[in-house]
Amino acid sequence: MPDMIPVDSSNLKAIGYDEDTQELYVEFLNNSLYKYADVPQEIFEEFKEADSAGRFLHRRIKLGGFEFERVR
Repeated sequence: MPDMIPVDSSNLKAIGYDEDTQELYVEFLNNSLYKYADVPQEIFEEFKEADSAGRFLHRRIKLGGFEFERVR
């Protein structure tokens, strides 16, 4: 798992990205962790800079159709 970057959010705790596998990791405040597949690095860079991490996750990742799985 990649290093996780804390985010300022009412629902998210941290995000991380594995460049080799293009997997995006999202950790929620309830400690659940999800992995999203085939996410381009540019999207992760935008995610890090987003004004609202929760809104970005919903609009660009969830509605973007990336496959995901719960890790914990």
